[in-house]
Amino acid sequence: MRTSVKTLLFGTLLILFGALSCSEEDPISELTKDGDFNISELAGTWEATQAQFSVNTTSVDVVEDGGTVAMTVQSNGRFTLTLDPIDRAPYTVSGEMFWEKWEGSYFFAIVWDDEPGDWDTYGHTWDGTTFTINGGTGSGEYDFDNDGDAEPCTLHFDFVRS
Repeated sequence: MRTSVKTLLFGTLLILFGALSCSEEDPISELTKDGDFNISELAGTWEATQAQFSVNTTSVDVVEDGGTVAMTVQSNGRFTLTLDPIDRAPYTVSGEMFWEKWEGSYFFAIVWDDEPGDWDTYGHTWDGTTFTINGGTGSGEYDFDNDGDAEPCTLHFDFVRS
């Protein structure tokens, strides 16, 4: 069995390319509690002044409609969010807040307990007393027609310490 020089050269190049492509990793995001501010600064109880869910041309603001939304945050970023709309029974969702550091920038993120290991990033503002969260398409869920099935939507919450 005779191997040609071309075959050896091609095989060597293929192995070299494979080794080099495996040595360079894609940037990996770092998960941290210390980003634009330390997540522990959010520890405490919060009351929503706005709790808006939107999809297409439909929008619901639980607070504007007469309901309430309260959030309790632990210093480690774990939180519980209780929504009490006027047209249905109250319900609670929970998760964990943190920062995703990627390529030198910090992105506020939440992993919801009903989807462990998968997080969404959110726009936010924080001035020490007011905290807002703004999600993109599919960053939240709400049962707009009260049929028992929550639909993916965007969300916008404004909170003040209570």
